[in-house]
Amino acid sequence: MTTEPDRPVRAAGALLAGLAVALGAFGAHALKARLGAEALGWWQTAVQYQLAHGVALVALGGLAWSRARLPALLLGAGAALFAATLYAMALGAPRWLGAVTPLGGAAMIAGWALLAWRAIRRELP
Repeated sequence: MTTEPDRPVRAAGALLAGLAVALGAFGAHALKARLGAEALGWWQTAVQYQLAHGVALVALGGLAWSRARLPALLLGAGAALFAATLYAMALGAPRWLGAVTPLGGAAMIAGWALLAWRAIRRELP
């Protein structure tokens, strides 16, 4: 276990969360009149998952758990992929892109599961 906070994980989480706030505001103000209800729903779902996982990365990065690095990577990459595909579809990308979205969701689930497993095995404080 390291004794220093994981600064890159915290920075990635802060960027992910900050971007979620900006994109949420953009959706609420600039896109509300331009997108249909389904597309706005995709946008909102993307913002929610991105923000929640950004905050999770900030928390993980601040706890100095070297065993949390892989779960953090899965959470961050999964959230980015999940949100990016939803944002793209909301803006008019082909709907088949929605087939990629669950890969991001699976990565997030794997990150949380691995984090739980490591906590149960006392590999994390």
